[in-house]
Amino acid sequence: MESTDLDIQVKTLPESPGVYQYYDKDDRILYVGKAKNLKKRVSSYFNKQHDSHRIAVMVKKIRNIKHIVVDSEMDALLLENNLIKKHQPRFNVMLRDDKTYPWLCIKNERFPRVFLTRQVIKDGSEYFGPYPSVRTVKTLLGLIKGLYQLRTCNYDLSETKIQNGKYKVCLEYHLGNCQGPCEDLQDEEEYLKQIEAIRNIVKGNLKDSLRNFKVQMMALADDMRFEEAEKVKRKIKVLENYQAKSTVVNPKINNVDVFSIVSDEGYGYVNFLQISHGAIIRSHTIEMKKKLDESDKELLELGITEIRQRFESKSPMIYVPFEVEAGENVSVVAPKLGDKKAIVDLSTRNAKYFRMERFKQMKIVDPDRHTNRLMAQMKEDLRLHEEPRHIECFDNSNIQGSNPVAACVVFKNGKPSKKDYRKFNIKTVEGPDDFASMEEVVYRRYRRLLEEDEPLPQLVIVDGGKGQLSSGVKALERLGLRGKLPIIGIAKRLEELFYPGDQYPLYLDKKTETLKIIQQLRNEAHRFGITFHRNKRSKNAIGTELEEIPGIGEKTAVELLQHFRSISKVKKASREDLESVVGVSRAAIIYNHYQDQL
Repeated sequence: MESTDLDIQVKTLPESPGVYQYYDKDDRILYVGKAKNLKKRVSSYFNKQHDSHRIAVMVKKIRNIKHIVVDSEMDALLLENNLIKKHQPRFNVMLRDDKTYPWLCIKNERFPRVFLTRQVIKDGSEYFGPYPSVRTVKTLLGLIKGLYQLRTCNYDLSETKIQNGKYKVCLEYHLGNCQGPCEDLQDEEEYLKQIEAIRNIVKGNLKDSLRNFKVQMMALADDMRFEEAEKVKRKIKVLENYQAKSTVVNPKINNVDVFSIVSDEGYGYVNFLQISHGAIIRSHTIEMKKKLDESDKELLELGITEIRQRFESKSPMIYVPFEVEAGENVSVVAPKLGDKKAIVDLSTRNAKYFRMERFKQMKIVDPDRHTNRLMAQMKEDLRLHEEPRHIECFDNSNIQGSNPVAACVVFKNGKPSKKDYRKFNIKTVEGPDDFASMEEVVYRRYRRLLEEDEPLPQLVIVDGGKGQLSSGVKALERLGLRGKLPIIGIAKRLEELFYPGDQYPLYLDKKTETLKIIQQLRNEAHRFGITFHRNKRSKNAIGTELEEIPGIGEKTAVELLQHFRSISKVKKASREDLESVVGVSRAAIIYNHYQDQL
């Protein structure tokens, strides 16, 4: 389809809320999006130059546009979510989620069973969860079993079958874990009261169960049935202990959904906490793969819609870190302080931990994806034009100007490449001049790479502030690389990053992986430089005493030390031993020198 046809389609779009769909030449769906104003939103794709390469690629592929008008922006958000899940367009956010989390099920049947399951079947049963681990559900089931006597068999306990005596009580009845509804030994109404109590416990409302058990305990004690009263007392203690271990916030926070998001260059992570009577009764995090540089607001709105649909949440209140569109019958609050802000911060912390766990798993399972994500993140954080796959870092080492040396360490794909490390003896600088030394080594390093036609790094780091950075920039200017080779300086005190021409430094979040990689580079350059400096200083210190003997040079001093291993042994050596190493004349000089000192 010609571009003129697309222009006509765009110009005739309604100025109403709705959902638009882009298709390619083979009628494959490329993208689904929502808009308050369809015409204005779709036009924006074709009327400007896009910074994002992905958006530019997608726009070139568009050959047809379809749209659906809805009543409100919220309806558009719901429809967009459903169409994305149905068609999974190439350029839309991709929801990545483990669908096998454990749930607690209250089965839709006569004398309902309560059990753990990983399959949600829409048969009228109630499902609570998902829970972060099987252990959590088993702990909850253990609590329920300790408090209430429920059946575990899978018999169809219809009135007709029970009346006909189809079933007999099993071992669970004789052990006291079940009251035998299969033989009509338990009243259905009484059983359903237990199920209602369990339902409240799972929802975080323990007050009713505690009150009922206390009333029951007092009644048994009044009847002098102390043994039974003691059993109920133990149940109260179990329930109170469980309540103490639950994550409890302000009890006034009830029937609230909390959402937060953390994101990086490629993914967004949306966490969901459901609060009931001050307790967290549900926690879940989904991973969303970005396709078109979506904002946190766009990702969070999509995540909220997906999660509330999936868990059939009807909570009338939502807490979020910033304002979002979430529905007409839902109040959205972005708290700034107090208990409400604390619970949003807790949700954010859960999202961060989930992200960290995914990174750890990614390093093991898919190291290439981890590297790609890290490089993309560094490119964004450091404001670079390309990913810093090859980074070099320089550090000077000298003590009061003695034996000045420098080190260059190399990282490739975020990891040390030790075979590419280089050491430099400072040649053109007299005395302790860090700035001139930095200019010399940066110049020598990249002059050699240019002469040998070796690839240049995507980023150069110098250890130091503005002074060292300006020296590095001068070296690059002399080579004609200014502006072609990105260079930054890192100051030790506050981990400030300096850029050429910028008056103010850049401060990265102390926990970012980008800063950690830069710190690792700086520390490795310092370690490598110090080791080289110490070795040189040690060698020079040992050789100095022998070289101070008139007529003895560096070569002779090295030969003596290689043979005798120390200065003290040279001093004690006989003339014959010395002659065997350095000859008659030099042996005589050394022997006489030390004899004169005796």
